[in-house]
Amino acid sequence: MTSRTEAAAGTDRSVRPPLLRELLLVAGLFLVYKAGRQLAAHHTGEAFRNAHRVWDLERAAHLPGEGAVQSPLLHHDLLAHTADAYYATVHFPATVGLLVWLYLRRPAHYVWTRRVLAALTAAALLLHLVFPLAPPRMLGEAHLIDTGRVFGPSVYGPPRTDHLSNQFAAMPSLHFGWALMAAVALIAATRSRLRWLWLLHPLLTLTVIIGTANHYWLDAAAATALLGLALAVTPRPHRPAAVAAVRPRETPRPAERPALAHVSAAGAGR
Repeated sequence: MTSRTEAAAGTDRSVRPPLLRELLLVAGLFLVYKAGRQLAAHHTGEAFRNAHRVWDLERAAHLPGEGAVQSPLLHHDLLAHTADAYYATVHFPATVGLLVWLYLRRPAHYVWTRRVLAALTAAALLLHLVFPLAPPRMLGEAHLIDTGRVFGPSVYGPPRTDHLSNQFAAMPSLHFGWALMAAVALIAATRSRLRWLWLLHPLLTLTVIIGTANHYWLDAAAATALLGLALAVTPRPHRPAAVAAVRPRETPRPAERPALAHVSAAGAGR
């Protein structure tokens, strides 16, 4: 048993990439994420036209109004403030924490997760460029409240003066896409019976992004579809423990061989 554990640990160490290179790659991923969102930041007219299209499509599909999720938040200031704080503070730290844990404990799954996140982010940035979209909090037809501005904290300033973020990059929602990938990665990398509870993270994230009027339902659907494509084209890692657990073919013990020879000789004498 000990030898199998040591073999698995040795295999894990062999697939763990150099730390400095990974720090640069992950930092580059986050920088590209922040910088790439600026590419479509000034397509205001197109962003609002697309917002009307998305809103009408959701109503045609009989999806529940985003207001049904926001309404309970508006009745409790603390709940609204908590949702805004979750939106503002959990997204990046949760993703970084996931990558750090995987790097230290599940290196093969870390490489897989980093590749999937990079593919998802690249596809999302391309969609942000070709389909700029104003969030529902900006769409008068939606009759929703910008909870970040009313209750705080908010990660966005006035659209005309906010040069640090692209507020017209609503579709897909990388808040939801990254949260869903975090749950997928942890479920794949662990064996606890309770690991499926990690799905509560994307579920809570979905509730927050809709309730704070930062995203439409279809933003989360688009993120899910892109994540599915990224997972489909990225090879899954092999679990070292599974390989180490394969039992070698059993051979007769030395003490048993004379007895077997004796039986064979007796049979031949008959």
